[in-house]
Amino acid sequence: MQPRLLLVVTEDWTFWEIRRDLARIALDAGYEVTIATRVTAHAERIRQEGFHLVPIMMLRESRNPFRELMTFLELVRVYRRVCPQIVQHVAMKPVLYGSFAAWVTRIPAVINVFGGLGYAFTDRTQKTSVLRSLLQRGLRRAIALSRSVVVVQNPDDRDVLVQESVVTSSQVRLIAGSGVDVHRFVPVDPPAGDPIVMLVGRMLWDKGVGEFVDAVVRLKERDVRARFVLVGRCDQGNPTAIAEAQLHCWTQDHGIEWWGHREDLPEVIGRATLVVLPSYREGLPKVLLEAAACGKAIIATDVPGCREVVHHQKTGLLVPVRDPVALANAIASLLTNHELRAAMGASGREFVIREHSKEKIGQHFLDLYQECLGLAGNVSGCHSQKTV
Repeated sequence: MQPRLLLVVTEDWTFWEIRRDLARIALDAGYEVTIATRVTAHAERIRQEGFHLVPIMMLRESRNPFRELMTFLELVRVYRRVCPQIVQHVAMKPVLYGSFAAWVTRIPAVINVFGGLGYAFTDRTQKTSVLRSLLQRGLRRAIALSRSVVVVQNPDDRDVLVQESVVTSSQVRLIAGSGVDVHRFVPVDPPAGDPIVMLVGRMLWDKGVGEFVDAVVRLKERDVRARFVLVGRCDQGNPTAIAEAQLHCWTQDHGIEWWGHREDLPEVIGRATLVVLPSYREGLPKVLLEAAACGKAIIATDVPGCREVVHHQKTGLLVPVRDPVALANAIASLLTNHELRAAMGASGREFVIREHSKEKIGQHFLDLYQECLGLAGNVSGCHSQKTV
């Protein structure tokens, strides 16, 4: 009988853009794969790929206690219907509610994937201290009850979770991201004309978009000739989202181009001369791995996640976080050094092929699934009839 794998992801676009390749690898390896997610635009695509789809109403931005309780109860119902041998939660809210639901329904194997720790862990202001304390207690209890394995994408996140006693070191596995299709993301020479400096990501303040704009203003004052481009969606479900009106203001006031959300990222990144990500903190930014696979030199902040991809002076440049002056200087220095950019791009692609191909990362997850099935005895704890 095919082992049943259930992936719980907050948004269907997140699954489609980040987790689809890994789910495909599991499907090809003989798993029956079901995706539980909030559906907005990708339902038919997900089904056409061969996955079962269970729409759920989980909202990342919700803080309403009644709605949160309904989300938990909905997950309990889904787990009883699907009756998986393995359930894999991706991101904070699925980890928290899903682990409790897995405990209630006696799911034998639970994998909790932290894509990053988020502002509730990383923001040390008074505003988030109560939320952080409650979240840590809830996660500690949920992970312990579900006897889950926890996956993190960088050593810093692992150390934080262990130091905060959310998990024990024996529970944690380090798997670096979700992998890159190195056959789609390939080196392409940028088009003729002014060089393009590109930031790709959701339009969030925490991605360092404000620092990017500040750096652009400084570069224009220095008469640096280039096009400066933002690529990514407005994610109003995130508390650090940038309003669309603000993006249009930057276009009008500073000549910064906003290309919005794009699905043709290999072609889009191929047009860049430089790719930058001045983020405040990451799990493991897939866009930087994709840019490196495309042979692009990268500038990023010296923070967890980014420094796992950008090896200073080898695959790109690292700059201090929240420092637009250093960012502007780094951009200017690489724009005038074609040879260094080419060498960094070649090193970056070699690194991604060696360490971060979707096949390599996919095999890490397949090995983890087998480990979890072995520990669980490969017997489902559900007793309800499975229907999808």
